[in-house]
Amino acid sequence: MASKGSPAPFDGLVIVDKPTDWTSHDVVGRLRRLVGTRRVGHGGTLDPMATGVLVCGVGKATKLLGLIGAKDKSYNATIRLGIATTTDDAQGEFLEAVGVEGLGASASSAIEEGVKRLTGDILQRPSSVSAIKVNGERAYKRVRAGEEVELAERPVTISQFDIVSIREADHQNVGGPLPVIDVDVVVTCSTGTYIRALARDLGAGLGVGGHLTALRRTRVGSFDLTAAHTLEQLDQHLAWLPLDQVCVDLFPRHTLTSDEAQTFRHGGSTDWPSILPGTDTVAVFAPDQSVLGLAHNKNGQLAPTVVWQPA
Repeated sequence: MASKGSPAPFDGLVIVDKPTDWTSHDVVGRLRRLVGTRRVGHGGTLDPMATGVLVCGVGKATKLLGLIGAKDKSYNATIRLGIATTTDDAQGEFLEAVGVEGLGASASSAIEEGVKRLTGDILQRPSSVSAIKVNGERAYKRVRAGEEVELAERPVTISQFDIVSIREADHQNVGGPLPVIDVDVVVTCSTGTYIRALARDLGAGLGVGGHLTALRRTRVGSFDLTAAHTLEQLDQHLAWLPLDQVCVDLFPRHTLTSDEAQTFRHGGSTDWPSILPGTDTVAVFAPDQSVLGLAHNKNGQLAPTVVWQPA
């Protein structure tokens, strides 16, 4: 059992292929027990129904999770048209089940047009059962308590919304089979995008309702499924990416002189090196090539963002 004060056995990332019906917090709990420390976090929540890439940080690498979570993400998903649910996914209760007969013979072209309208820079209203806080409390908790919650729209970017297949199906309803359409899609989007909300809005735009029946995250920033491991695999062999390697992979690298490194360790700034691009974040290394932390360009100064080796 992980002790609250237990030091982390290593500093780095563990890329998990999250199983279905597990919360992201469940995965963090399993990793805490596996590595023997509570210094474990994740870089972007996946719904229990979803599977796929969940970036987890251990020890000092937890400081990277906010930056990694802000990267764009890719998903494979299945949207069922003809039924709307309370949660915009298959785990919710039916709001309406109208089927897709009203779309007629032009269903495929109508779906393609609906997808185009939801591609690019759009305003999206997050699902009411999301983890967004409303007056300090998660929205989903307010909904479960019987409160009606409508979250504000927010700008998101859907850089890819490709249809892989459109399939007719029958949903076994109380009154008999209900004709529905399942749409398999690939989505790449900015952080803060809800794929459930895309399913909802596609169905609403077509006038038939829609919800998500399957979701698999295939990439977070530069981390994809090829780097991910199941929990069973991690139980057998704990594969992890060292902190210094991750920093070099994610950010430009800059090595300080001994004097500059001492200033950095004290939280001080130095001149921004002309050899570096005018980027927001760089990985800072000591003369012995150990990683000191992260820095950003603040008015022409290399200013500490994260210091892992304080004075």
